[in-house]
Amino acid sequence: MPLIAQSQSMHFAEALALTSGAVLREYDLAFETYGELNADKSNAVLVCHALNASHHVAGSYAGKPKSEGWWDNMIGPGKSVDTNRFFVIGINNPGSCFGSTGPMHVNPDTGQVYGADFPVMTVEDWVNAQALLLERLGITQLAAVMGGSLGGMQALSWTLQYPERVRHAVVVASAPNLTAENIAFNEVARRAIVTDPDFHGGNFYQHGVVPKRGLRIARMIGHITYLSDDVMNAKFGRALREVVDGVAREDYHYSTQEVEFQIESYLRYQGDKFSDYFDANTYLLITRALDYFDPARAHGGKLAQALAVARARFLLVSFSTDWRFAPARSRELVHALLENRRDVSYAEIDAPHGHDAFLLDDARYTSVVRSCFDGIAKELT
Repeated sequence: MPLIAQSQSMHFAEALALTSGAVLREYDLAFETYGELNADKSNAVLVCHALNASHHVAGSYAGKPKSEGWWDNMIGPGKSVDTNRFFVIGINNPGSCFGSTGPMHVNPDTGQVYGADFPVMTVEDWVNAQALLLERLGITQLAAVMGGSLGGMQALSWTLQYPERVRHAVVVASAPNLTAENIAFNEVARRAIVTDPDFHGGNFYQHGVVPKRGLRIARMIGHITYLSDDVMNAKFGRALREVVDGVAREDYHYSTQEVEFQIESYLRYQGDKFSDYFDANTYLLITRALDYFDPARAHGGKLAQALAVARARFLLVSFSTDWRFAPARSRELVHALLENRRDVSYAEIDAPHGHDAFLLDDARYTSVVRSCFDGIAKELT
């Protein structure tokens, strides 16, 4: 029987204190749940989303074909994270643009759309917001928290901010912080957005425009970093854009403006699609939260000291061709956890797909996750 998803929303009248010293005075969080919460509420699994994902983790919306959740291959009835056994929660983080309060919503203090005035969020702020929603659901301890990429950072942060409320953490294709190169990619993408004439200092809503040019370039830059060189060469190589206006291509245009290669066409398509649904201020906020995440910073850069408070059992997964969040970054986490004598399992999957591998089907990957959750299921009362 197909898993039918239904988006929900929860309002919080209490202010959310933020790491920056600012507050989010009043806000809504969009979320979805799958499966049934058991009697003692011990089977809850929180799934944290990455940059351009949302709370729609699994299943499909009734009457909406091709509306599968972003991790539907991993989560659902009989899947690696089996919703016949677990109560899975997906929460859209504040500042995002998929239902939770974000820059496109009205600031209750001014009566105007937040725009550039929406407060800067951190991974820790998101985790605090998630914890408040779980409290409202009556969930005092998670069987597991799980996420990939930025979602993995949130899963890690859960084990540090709320160590007694997490029994297991599954951290996939993630890192303890961003490298200088990763911060640089984020900055180039942000500059593409803020220098778009339609950005208007982040207050483009008032002008009835969207900085689509900047968003397109930001997405193109990001997409390049999510794929491996092997995948791009195998999929596109140096192939020319084959058909233009119904005419087959056999030679170059000899133009600096026209699309020549298939990879160019693909990137432009991805950029166009992204600019139609993603909010520019949200992109700035989320990439900055990525930049700021660094739990070792408060401990003189010593990761083992930062992770000493964690009590969860960990599964970490990385992918051989992921150069954005390379396996070496996951191994840093493994070593730091082992220094603290924590229970850690680690799988490094030899996969050609780059960073995007954490979203794709790979029998070895899904088997590792399934085995982990089979073990967690045996602990349930």
